[in-house]
Amino acid sequence: MENRILGLHHITAIADNAQRNYNFYTKVLGLRLVKKTVNFDDPGTYHFYYGDETGAAGTILTFFPWEGIGQGKIGSGMATNIGYSVPEGSLDFWADRFTQFNVKHENVDQRFSEQYLSFQDPDGLKFDLIVSPTADNRKGWETKEVTAEVATRGFHSITLTVRNVAPTAKILTDLLGYKLLQQEGNRYRFITDAIDNAAVVDIIETSNLAPGKGAAGTNHHVAFRVKDDNILMEFREKIASKGLSITPKIDRDYFFSLYFREPGGVLFELATDNPGFTRDEPLAELGTSLKLPKQYEESRKEIEQALPLLQ
Repeated sequence: MENRILGLHHITAIADNAQRNYNFYTKVLGLRLVKKTVNFDDPGTYHFYYGDETGAAGTILTFFPWEGIGQGKIGSGMATNIGYSVPEGSLDFWADRFTQFNVKHENVDQRFSEQYLSFQDPDGLKFDLIVSPTADNRKGWETKEVTAEVATRGFHSITLTVRNVAPTAKILTDLLGYKLLQQEGNRYRFITDAIDNAAVVDIIETSNLAPGKGAAGTNHHVAFRVKDDNILMEFREKIASKGLSITPKIDRDYFFSLYFREPGGVLFELATDNPGFTRDEPLAELGTSLKLPKQYEESRKEIEQALPLLQ
């Protein structure tokens, strides 16, 4: 079982303003900031990681908050909706909370026999809070206002929007071990039985939607989980053997990664469980200080001066 894809690892998106992003995800959604670091390729930009208490795989939502990048455009060739698992009976709480904080949201609806509540973050990034028919026993991060009874449990699913479902579906089934579970209209649901949670990928096929433009309010990439870097490299050989271009192994400090773009245009990452977010901070102090990749440590003073001050 361990040499399989273990569902979703993390999802990375783009924001326009660091302070606004931090306020929304920690104070409105009630997630924990588990790591405050910088973009590996642009150290003048933060990289925020939000998740549960430990930043467990399958709960990690990350952001590049590029100040003033402007609004992106959601379109084909992108991950377009992030699904969070929430407890049964919590959707009324979230609808009321979104109204209180002027968060754009829809009415509760149903899809694949699951109730869900759609909303958008301040940049227009799209989410669904989903009540699964099967219990999600993961422990959510609690705040004073977002208690355990209503807190998000981590990811339920990710939705990919592509022009042609078949090539993307083939990557999911032949390479990543997913199976087609169900179809409703032009939405196809794929699932892996290698893990109980964060196990769903939906594909929406829409032939006439223009390609998206990556900027604020769009997803940058979707990362799938593997146990360790030995299994990571097994998948690298498997993916490369299919003629897909894939990166060498990259050390991201808190996990090891590979990146490749699937035929529909979505950037996929494979990421390991090891070494985890406590490698440079104790559990109780996660996200409280700025952590820099080692190549930038000697420039800490300049980087700290360039980054927006969070309050």
